[in-house]
Amino acid sequence: MPSVLGLLEAREKKVREEVARLREEAERVQTALGEAERALQRLVDARETVAEVLAGPPSAVAEPVGSSVAGSVVPRRAEGVTASVLSPDYRRIMSVLESEAGREGMRCQQLAVTMGLQAVPAKVEGLRSKAKRLVERGWALQVRPGVFTALTVPAD
Repeated sequence: MPSVLGLLEAREKKVREEVARLREEAERVQTALGEAERALQRLVDARETVAEVLAGPPSAVAEPVGSSVAGSVVPRRAEGVTASVLSPDYRRIMSVLESEAGREGMRCQQLAVTMGLQAVPAKVEGLRSKAKRLVERGWALQVRPGVFTALTVPAD
């Protein structure tokens, strides 16, 4: 028959192992809790900041009309708005389309060469996408499939 001390030692060993396992679990939970609390605080801060910005006067939120940033959205053409509101890439395309060479219309491959770009498919397709966006927003005209020119506004 096992001794009482042996039984106590065996039970003590099991309880020590359980305590060690629970401590590791507690550390893992504490770490997860800390990360969750930090994420929650960031969300609360973001919500409060957005609420403050939206509560302010509209002019404090509005972007200046003449701003242009590379890769920015192409605004719809409106009366009195010039090409200066377009990003530099789109202004370059418009200047080529408005030039003498572009008056009759240009294919995107010609447009790429005129702009000093390599006439490789990646560049040509990028220009085609931008030219189509200019057409959609009222800045350019697609005279035939794949042929673009600047939109001529009739004189008053």
